[in-house]
Amino acid sequence: MSEHADHERSSGSARLLMGTAWAVLLLGLWLWGRQVTDIRQGAATAPGAGDLASVGRPPDAELPPAARPLGDALPQRIDIPDLGVQAPVVARGLDRQGGVDPPPYDQAGVVGWYAAGARPGAAGAALMVGHVDTETRPAVFYKLSTIRPGESVRVVRDDGKVAEFTVDDVQVQDRDRFDARQAYGQRRSGRAELRLITCGGTFDRVSRSYTANVIVSAYLTGTGL
Repeated sequence: MSEHADHERSSGSARLLMGTAWAVLLLGLWLWGRQVTDIRQGAATAPGAGDLASVGRPPDAELPPAARPLGDALPQRIDIPDLGVQAPVVARGLDRQGGVDPPPYDQAGVVGWYAAGARPGAAGAALMVGHVDTETRPAVFYKLSTIRPGESVRVVRDDGKVAEFTVDDVQVQDRDRFDARQAYGQRRSGRAELRLITCGGTFDRVSRSYTANVIVSAYLTGTGL
């Protein structure tokens, strides 16, 4: 989805739009389950023109070392201080078409966690998805494209711990050149990693879909209580 809501589109187009976006996620998840592997840094598909997020990691960025992964626990809330995000997390599976079932349209402030994957803070790449806008207003990941490497993402878990992640990579991938292994595969073996995904690029009025996905990668760097 684009950085701003398109108030002129018809009432049914937003749902068609979301269906297209989550279909992209479905393809990625199918490939992810078949061929998860370590991903070489810098191997992402090149972003297309009009993408709004920063891309990759600045060459001079100094990031903290990875922390040891935590045990399994369910996510309850996600906090992104630099974006002003504090949102509940709900477990999601797949819908009837086999795509990731996003949070309901009337819960635009909720983040969905793919419950069949890794749990945030545990070893592996945990996947969280959220809407960027709805037919009428911005949604929880409206500002996700503005996040930068080095900024923090915190996930409150049901074991009383807070998994503290540091963003190390921001990618925008064109819908037609979506690299599922880069988006969903674990970047470094043994780390606890997190992916935050929403729509990006521009709104294509012909296909009634958005042109790209914003993919934020982070890794566990600390634990709070």
